[in-house]
Amino acid sequence: MIIHADMDAFYASVELLDKPHLVDKPVAVGGPSRTRGVISAANYIARQYGVHSALPCAIASRRCPDLVLLKPRMALYAAYSRKIRDIFYRYTPLIEPLALDEAFLDASASEKLFGSSEQIAKRIKQEIKTELKLTVSVGIAPNKFIAKIASDVQKPDGFVVVQENEIQDFLDPLPITRIWGIGKVTAARLHEQGIKSIKELRQLSEKQLQTWFGKHGSHLWQLSHGIDKRKVVSDSQAKSISHETTFDINLDNLDLVQAALLHLTEQVAARLRHAELKGRTISIKVRYADFKTITRSHSIEDATDSTNQIWKIVKDILLSKVAQKKYGIRLLGVGVSHFNTEPMQSADQLNLFDNTAIDMPARDSSIDQLTDNINQRFGNNTLTRGTTIKNRNE
Repeated sequence: MIIHADMDAFYASVELLDKPHLVDKPVAVGGPSRTRGVISAANYIARQYGVHSALPCAIASRRCPDLVLLKPRMALYAAYSRKIRDIFYRYTPLIEPLALDEAFLDASASEKLFGSSEQIAKRIKQEIKTELKLTVSVGIAPNKFIAKIASDVQKPDGFVVVQENEIQDFLDPLPITRIWGIGKVTAARLHEQGIKSIKELRQLSEKQLQTWFGKHGSHLWQLSHGIDKRKVVSDSQAKSISHETTFDINLDNLDLVQAALLHLTEQVAARLRHAELKGRTISIKVRYADFKTITRSHSIEDATDSTNQIWKIVKDILLSKVAQKKYGIRLLGVGVSHFNTEPMQSADQLNLFDNTAIDMPARDSSIDQLTDNINQRFGNNTLTRGTTIKNRNE
């Protein structure tokens, strides 16, 4: 059985740990301001107003005028992510992070020591709640696809188990948009054919779906039948580390695109450092409203795990190789590959502040990078921002 653990409103929940006076208010993390950037996370009060991750901050502010918008503190979230990962490691080394706030776990080999995957997941939930004062929603299923859906259907603080013989009963009533790869355009095409549930999709032949969607049709057919053969692959085993996000509202200006890419860069860099990996090839992925998808990469001589260095390359790729006049972007991704598996050298940190002309978001990212590296080596909270322990509305 595969476990999918997904922290509930992670960034916002971490912020509320040292801002308890905001617990009953709509809170979101994003920025850099109410008129620029995108939302990284929103608590469940804010979500009642339609505020969610990847939503432009300007739209979020219009939907919820009383929204408390906090600036992201990636080093703090990375530190908590490491604490969560440490709890996972008590039960299995097979951990595949998808971001700082979610991961797949394969605890099959640990069941003789700790009991069933369901029992292990319950222990993980309880330890995260007791030790970190945070909640996590968990899905347990025979494969990744089902486990990820299961972790989402009872959020927050959910716990859903789907056995092999329950897969179809679990999937059939769900809307087709629960299937990876079915966005608004694909859903609209299927709705035109009267297909709204996964059961209705499953009743179509693979050949019919191939006729409509090409190779993608086979993928949809397999998922509608609950078929997903992918294994859990840890960051240390992976050939690349990446993170991507799909937007409910297409991004239509460069400021929003850069803010979203910076956020993705921070997450990927934090995962690199946690896995003690450095990469030589940095890539970005862009999918437009018409579903045209492009991927652009740049390779460097010396492998890096520096947020600042990766961000500068991501930004250069965006400005030089991605058509700036074509907005309406529905998906963005950042990835790093071609790893150098040699141990990290502490001297690398000296390069972080060589360039005094970098802009402030990149400077903040480099500070975050330095902070989470020191915390990773010498213990969580060895180095924190001056505002980390202050009860301050940023």
